[in-house]
Amino acid sequence: MKELLEEFINYLSVERGLSKNTISSYRTDLISFLNYLDSKGLDNAEKIKRDNITSYLLHLKDKGLSGNSVSRALVAIKMFYRFLLQEHFIKDNVVGVLESPKLIRPLPNVLNLPEVEKLLAAPDIRDWIGVRDKAALELMYATGMRVSEMVDLPTSTINLEMGFIKCKGKGDKERMVPIGTQAKNSISRYLEKVRPTLLKNNTDNHLFLSRLGKKVSRQSFWKMIKKYAKKARIKKEITPHTLRHSFATHLLEHGADLRVVQEMLGHSDIATTQIYTHINKERLKSIHKQFHPRP
Repeated sequence: MKELLEEFINYLSVERGLSKNTISSYRTDLISFLNYLDSKGLDNAEKIKRDNITSYLLHLKDKGLSGNSVSRALVAIKMFYRFLLQEHFIKDNVVGVLESPKLIRPLPNVLNLPEVEKLLAAPDIRDWIGVRDKAALELMYATGMRVSEMVDLPTSTINLEMGFIKCKGKGDKERMVPIGTQAKNSISRYLEKVRPTLLKNNTDNHLFLSRLGKKVSRQSFWKMIKKYAKKARIKKEITPHTLRHSFATHLLEHGADLRVVQEMLGHSDIATTQIYTHINKERLKSIHKQFHPRP
């Protein structure tokens, strides 16, 4: 595929006469696309399906790229496939009918309130691990933080007296997110009774530490949530992002303004936040169908 890319770049330069900047943009977008395909074990143009390309566009959107950037990537892919078809490297153009996204994303899995309560109650706070894990779960649900933000969170960003946390998200953008009483109490208990013991003689400033006094890894958070979901007998598939989705959904269900939720989640584009309004609509439809006399 990368050999075909070089032929395409040569075609743009020699036959189409495009500017160096335009060709450079096409090259950058297509190298990213081919690297993604390589990561999925796809290196033959004939084996690539329309679903693979749609998945790539969703991947770009999930990385935080703007709609314009995703559309530009699709334009580059379409030009590339038009060239491949023209030069008989492929028989069918699988991107010919794809339109610039409005990308339809699957609705994220969320917990209902009773499930959240069971999950948060699962850690045994008679044990230091339970104290730490309860503080982490409470904070994740209270703020909707990404797990990557949690692992890098320094103690200096938490103001328990004011009830706020300063969070650094994608692109190093900082945002302030309020935390409720239950999360504050759990974090305070952890800071007073557990973290000093874990820190020992280290100088690590991360909030959540392992038994070795180092910051907890993303994988450890993932395993922790799986463990407590199993203990709470929650049947749904749960990841660290499930608490983030649940945080946003429950806020909107209880009347929070969409732009406020966008700010707390750290979304640069409100369209990303709007997926949670779709969840609400699905639940409304379900309730209407269940209880309305003429469903």
